[in-house]
Amino acid sequence: MSLRIYSNIAAMNSYRNLYKSDNMLSQSLERLSSGLRVNRAADDPAGLGISQRMRAQISGLQMASRNASQAVNLVQTAEGAMNETHNMLTRMRELAVQGASDSVTDTDRAYLDSEFDALRNEIDRIADSTVYNGTALINGSYSGNSVSYDAGTATADLGVQQIVLNGASSGTYTISDAAGTTLTMTNGTVTQTVTLTGTGTLGAPADGETITANFSELGITLTLNAAYDDTELASKTVVVDSGDGGQFQVGADNDSYNRISFSIGNLKATGSTLALSSADISSRSNAQDALTSIDSAIDQVNSQRSSLGSVQNRLGYTIANINNQTENIQASESTIRDADFALEMSAYTRAQILVQAGTAMLAQANATPQNILTLLRG
Repeated sequence: MSLRIYSNIAAMNSYRNLYKSDNMLSQSLERLSSGLRVNRAADDPAGLGISQRMRAQISGLQMASRNASQAVNLVQTAEGAMNETHNMLTRMRELAVQGASDSVTDTDRAYLDSEFDALRNEIDRIADSTVYNGTALINGSYSGNSVSYDAGTATADLGVQQIVLNGASSGTYTISDAAGTTLTMTNGTVTQTVTLTGTGTLGAPADGETITANFSELGITLTLNAAYDDTELASKTVVVDSGDGGQFQVGADNDSYNRISFSIGNLKATGSTLALSSADISSRSNAQDALTSIDSAIDQVNSQRSSLGSVQNRLGYTIANINNQTENIQASESTIRDADFALEMSAYTRAQILVQAGTAMLAQANATPQNILTLLRG
């Protein structure tokens, strides 16, 4: 046995092992206190990278689930308004059936027609006021349609400064501009004439003035400026292209299959879809004709409600699938990142004992050089 004072190898060995045990104890304490097996990149570089990607995926899926849930709420808002529209159309049909019979007089029909008009106006009001987060849903604004004017631009062309869609259905709208103070527009089914209100010649805008020609029954508003002259818009067309309507991100990644789109048509009574603007029951023949128009309108609302019901069911399955993905990816991420408390408590107990033993052995190793004093005293 060699005895040295300058270099106490036993003490250095004991310190090295004590240092390792203390690091293991500190790591176990960190994991137990944080609940995480990986607290820094050095703990598991590969595992950290994998778990971070999983966390990003989980966060995206959770937001996608919320997006889909909000889409369901939007659909339910629109469908609830359609239910009331259905109820009013049913009442309008009831009034039309009553007015189609000679069991009532023309005076009675005037009373019936008054309620008929009020219900039509209320359908329009509900269509305009049914809004979700600032977006109108059933007046045609949610169709996502886009507009072109004579296959060109809608700006400053023959005095047309702007074209605004307010529930216009997709299709081609032809303008008639005969000499005079009126403009007429038609889509082949609905025709509407408006009077120009400008202070220039024949109702045209004067210099520096703009006026609007609001074709409310078609859902199109033209803004005209002083460049417009009478008859210039004859045979010009406005083309409304069908759009996707609302689009909802229901997946975590930027792929087309992670988006769901749907549109909602124009369900105003005076719009081009229901086309009840000219219906009335002031006479027996008019009431009979109104029955056909109302039946067509009811079919249109039925079709739209059925479409929204399908979308709502689809979104329900989407939410269930997203939640299932989130749960399973979360479980996988947990196995990488989270601490196993049973395992960590075992490691903590082991490290604690090793630290205590190492401390005792270091004290013994430090005392070993004292034996040299015996030799020196001899």
